[in-house]
Amino acid sequence: MVVVADVPDKVERWTSGRRVALVLSVLKGEISVQEAARKYALRVAEIEDWKDKFLSGANNALRSRPRNEEQLKDEEIKTLKQKVGELVLENDVLKFAAANRDPTDPGTSAE
Repeated sequence: MVVVADVPDKVERWTSGRRVALVLSVLKGEISVQEAARKYALRVAEIEDWKDKFLSGANNALRSRPRNEEQLKDEEIKTLKQKVGELVLENDVLKFAAANRDPTDPGTSAE
């Protein structure tokens, strides 16, 4: 059984320190994400999210001019709004195409 430093076998509360210890163990290759998820009754996606946040924070910390948390949140909101806009536009195009489809025209059949 793999032992992750600073993380007890049964964890009732995942403090930031315990999450960091687990993520570092994953990054060092001491334990896989799947093994950690099984051992600590976590979801793989949850551990992957912790890892992504950890690496994002590390990337920002090592920048010559680190961004503050507010800037990072604003950038994430901007990216998400752009994605929502793209999805809404795509949805509108599909609705328009479906509404204007001539069911008697063989060239518009779904194949």
